[in-house]
Amino acid sequence: MQPVYPPGPPVPPSTVAPPGPLPVVAAVLVGFWTVAAVLFPQLVGWLAEQVLLASGLHQPVWLWPVVSLVTVVAVGVPALLLALLPRSGAVRATGRAWLAGAVALGVLGLLRMIPAVHHEAYLAALALVAALTAMVAARLPRADTAPATDGRDGTAGVTPLAVAAGLVLLLPWLWLGALGGLLETVLAALAATAVGVLAGVLLDVGFWVRFGAGRPTRPALLVLGGGSVAGVTLLLLAAGTGHSGAQLAMLLTLPPVGFVLGALQAPTDAGGRPAGRAPVRWLVALGVFGPLAFTDPEEVTLLLSTTRDVPFWVMVTAGAGLAVALLLAVGYGVLLPRRVPGRRFATATMAVLLVAGTLVYAGPGQPGLHGERLLVVLRQQADLRDVPATPGAAGRDARVREVYRRLVDTADRTQADLRRELDRLRLAHTPYYLVNAIEVDGGPAVRAWLSRRPEVDRVLVSQRLRPLPAPAGTSRGDAAPPTGPEWNIRMIGADRVWSELDVDGSGITVGSSDSGVDAGHPTLAAGFRGGDDSWYDPWEGSRSPRDKGGHGTHTMGSAVGRDGIGVAPGANWTGCVNLDRNLGNPARYLDCLQFMLAPFPPGGDPFTAGRPERAPHVLTNSWGCPTIEGCDPQVLRPATAAFDAAGVFVVAAAGNTGPYCASIDDPPAPYADVFTVGAVDRSRRVTEFSSRGPVPGVAKPDLVAPGAAVRSAMPGGGYSVLDGTSMATPQVAGVVALMWSANPALVGDLDGTRRILRETATPVEASPQPGGENPTCGGAPNVAGAGLVDAYAAVRAAGV
Repeated sequence: MQPVYPPGPPVPPSTVAPPGPLPVVAAVLVGFWTVAAVLFPQLVGWLAEQVLLASGLHQPVWLWPVVSLVTVVAVGVPALLLALLPRSGAVRATGRAWLAGAVALGVLGLLRMIPAVHHEAYLAALALVAALTAMVAARLPRADTAPATDGRDGTAGVTPLAVAAGLVLLLPWLWLGALGGLLETVLAALAATAVGVLAGVLLDVGFWVRFGAGRPTRPALLVLGGGSVAGVTLLLLAAGTGHSGAQLAMLLTLPPVGFVLGALQAPTDAGGRPAGRAPVRWLVALGVFGPLAFTDPEEVTLLLSTTRDVPFWVMVTAGAGLAVALLLAVGYGVLLPRRVPGRRFATATMAVLLVAGTLVYAGPGQPGLHGERLLVVLRQQADLRDVPATPGAAGRDARVREVYRRLVDTADRTQADLRRELDRLRLAHTPYYLVNAIEVDGGPAVRAWLSRRPEVDRVLVSQRLRPLPAPAGTSRGDAAPPTGPEWNIRMIGADRVWSELDVDGSGITVGSSDSGVDAGHPTLAAGFRGGDDSWYDPWEGSRSPRDKGGHGTHTMGSAVGRDGIGVAPGANWTGCVNLDRNLGNPARYLDCLQFMLAPFPPGGDPFTAGRPERAPHVLTNSWGCPTIEGCDPQVLRPATAAFDAAGVFVVAAAGNTGPYCASIDDPPAPYADVFTVGAVDRSRRVTEFSSRGPVPGVAKPDLVAPGAAVRSAMPGGGYSVLDGTSMATPQVAGVVALMWSANPALVGDLDGTRRILRETATPVEASPQPGGENPTCGGAPNVAGAGLVDAYAAVRAAGV
């Protein structure tokens, strides 16, 4: 049997004896400083990223490298002093571990320069860089005369206990989380394994020997002292692991694992060797795999924080993981130094937990793969330039039919070869005609293959939200019901249109693509057009109108709601769900837009069962498709061009990313054939949040409408007061409904309608952007457009 130390000088007593009080105090202070220096920049960096996202601003590529560099310097300098100055071997080992962890954080943190939309590429890079870092670290010479070892781990029977502990840490993720795609999951496993190997190098046998591992074992120093130091080291590793958002959960769940590792090092083999690297590798790898594989970092966002969505469940899961880790630390710390279970018992425990985890995942969990899809945009789009622009109801219906025919013919003809190839490869796909495109299952390899095909223009990532362990719940309002026409209705003169001009929008249909509509709400029930082609839910397939988020009910209420909340209370409405949990993707936006151009019955094929003559007259769109959802600036351009050719009036929200200039940038708001709406408050001042121009090649916004403290309907019969250009947009759609109801000859005359809306708008005060070189964004029209919509003047000018 090989001795634990090769022949040589005896081990100095200081290597295992407790250090003096001053080095210990210094190490404790540096430890607290390290925790603060890690947590604060990580939280600030994530919050800064979220603020930029919510503001519509681009994240600078240098954000996370700077955060990592600052952390490396803040942690590395005091850690280096600990590694060099004290005489205590344990304190020097502490400094070396934290210094190495800081360097690892700095190296891994650089990978966050890879955009989150390319998550598979990030995971592959993480696996490679973590493995290379581990190889380099393993070959670095020791900085002092650490106790020599034979380089082998001891007590192989402890490894199953480490795996069992890792499986227990994984259980909350198996229950409450959801996997992404196959490649994403495999790469997450490889990345977690590489990080586990790196942790094993940093916390090797030599590290644990400094804290009393070996013979005789010092359990208290090993579990409490060594576990604390190991926990801070794991905190450093966690801060560098995962795209922004994924690391937040690891910052909670991974550090307590250090105490578990300390307990696992207490048992030794007959030669006095501690367990060494193997338990560290297994336990850390499983602890990292949970948050790395079972959450999409793009979904850990403030945009989903208003309900019990992904951020809530990640917080719950991380809290459960923290509790589990602490319980494991106590249990292992008390039991293992006294009595080590036999290998058979440990292996059986591991097997039972593996089966239990499988049952949890397949039962109350969210089994299956839930990765992103690809939107393949073809080069050839339908030519609609010579569609006759005939106004009037009959002329508009004829235009919609012709546009629908051309779109479908173009898509069928140009997609045929690609569809056959996708069928042959058994890649699930959904074709679209409004934009000549196909949504396809696949990852980076499929994307590369598709991009090389001659008929393909470009391939976008169509984001998909992962399922939740429980429904997010329905948003219900808490405001009092209206007692008459609301302030915003009076401000634009819609109530005068009803009372003085006897026009309420009758004969016009307004279509809404949003979170849905509660058709049972008292203000909306009578306006639903009905039939089997007035409602579509591509997310959940509901057969009757419903709304969980409340946003769609609120906006539809402002357009056509009765009891004083809607501009055109006599108009009908149709609805479609394009936002699920406040986020969408290019394909879902197209699902609803296609339904608006040519409605179809439940289960119908949009290509063959469309009824273009049933298209709504006006579309209200209080949404935008940013890059985080998979859109590029031009992806929906063919769709709005089709509505323009068909004589369907499209109204869209400018966005809520003001007061920054050039913040109208998410499709479809910047398009020339879309009527873009900003927001004003009760004082007729443009709100600070209202997005502004300039937009290249076109003047935006077109005009503004009341969008601050607007009362409207909410699911379940309630009401709520909300802010946003989302609230302003449906009011302009309602004004168009009033105009076309007053003068049916104007139906489909988009240019004439836009001209009247602009000419009858009233001036408003365009509050300047605070600071900056261009406080007015190039002029008031880029802030307020033509001014505040005037329903009364517009209807009179329409020829009532």
